[in-house]
Amino acid sequence: MEKVPMTKQGYAALNVKLKQLKDEERPAIISAIAEAREHGDLSENAEYHSARERQSFIEGQIKELEGLISRAEVIDPAKMSGPTVRFGATVTLLDEDTEEERVFQIVGESEADLEAGKLNLRSPLARALIGKDEGDSVDVNTPRGAKSYEILSVRYV
Repeated sequence: MEKVPMTKQGYAALNVKLKQLKDEERPAIISAIAEAREHGDLSENAEYHSARERQSFIEGQIKELEGLISRAEVIDPAKMSGPTVRFGATVTLLDEDTEEERVFQIVGESEADLEAGKLNLRSPLARALIGKDEGDSVDVNTPRGAKSYEILSVRYV
């Protein structure tokens, strides 16, 4: 079974989401199904069928989260240091074409959020950055074409 790298924050967020699904969403949908059953003929009961679909979706999410959590390899970036980009690093980049600075943290797939500056470890940019040092230039083939970046800083927080 392949381990799934994630930060401490990502692991905690998954556990919070799992707890919410189990403690709030699951009981609410069970109540909704029971209420819909009271309305009579189940074959023509749209409320019942909708609630059952929702229950199936929630149970699928629970299984997925439990699987991710069981395979998690939690990495604490605060315990790392050095100028080399690795998982968990917060990297400040300079776009060599636009002179724009961008800051990304390299995280696992389940916690990636580009708008929040959390870059998926498997993305083209993260793969190009891994193993590079502060001051290095990196050329990346992205879906929007080739880009060049200079690594201004690497921090582990």
